[in-house]
Amino acid sequence: MQLDAESLTESESSLSIAVLVSVGRHPLTGRPRRADQDARALEMAFSVAGAAPALLHAGPCDDPSEDALRCYLGMGGGTDLDSLIVLEQTADADIIPALADELTALGPQLVLCGTRAETGESSGMLPYLLAERLGWPIITGVAEIESIHEGVVVALQALPRGQRRRLSVRLPAIATADSAAPAPRASAYGPAMRGALTFSNTGSADDEARQDWLVSPARKRPKRLKIITATSARERFKAAAAKSQGGGGKVLKDLSPEAAAEAIQALLKEEGVLR
Repeated sequence: MQLDAESLTESESSLSIAVLVSVGRHPLTGRPRRADQDARALEMAFSVAGAAPALLHAGPCDDPSEDALRCYLGMGGGTDLDSLIVLEQTADADIIPALADELTALGPQLVLCGTRAETGESSGMLPYLLAERLGWPIITGVAEIESIHEGVVVALQALPRGQRRRLSVRLPAIATADSAAPAPRASAYGPAMRGALTFSNTGSADDEARQDWLVSPARKRPKRLKIITATSARERFKAAAAKSQGGGGKVLKDLSPEAAAEAIQALLKEEGVLR
């Protein structure tokens, strides 16, 4: 939805928006890419008429990460999006202070970002911690920005089962884009290569909370038992009357509670639910 520029006041015609972007990860190949929700946040910024979005990234930046970040610049063909500010941080740094200082210097009226990152901790806490540090209100799960008038943004918040809730928040504010937001446009190679990455070495703050963490490889999730689903009474009857394909089952009768419990536990171990 493109907002009408005539509905914006003279001070709002040059609305400043900052979009926080991160390096994503392809779900199949694991290669660096633009993060889907961050790209939706940038697409949402383009929908605001008269806005001048500024891209901001905080974190380590190697060659694969730089290629992924340039994909955001490739979305700005025909707009004034020609640069991306990179706040170089170490991999285990707390990026909240660096982002807060940079946003204070830029002075945007609205900050857009994804709900959670696709790499790193992926806790989804960054927007909340940043809003707390800046003292700004936050809107989560935004599907669409309806209007911005007299310093108030009206947004549609995505709710379960396709429902929407209209919220009004006074600027400056932080908003996180939901997966229900409009899909981002394709990234063009030419604007992506012509865009400039402006590196800023602001120094890295140690993440004191992370120093006490114990990191271990994730455990494989237990396998679920097969559940027969049917959409009609005929299919349910066929599923109930069908013979078992396995042949290894057995019927247990007149067992004590202890013996029945042992039999159930053995079955769950055999199916891989318990280890």
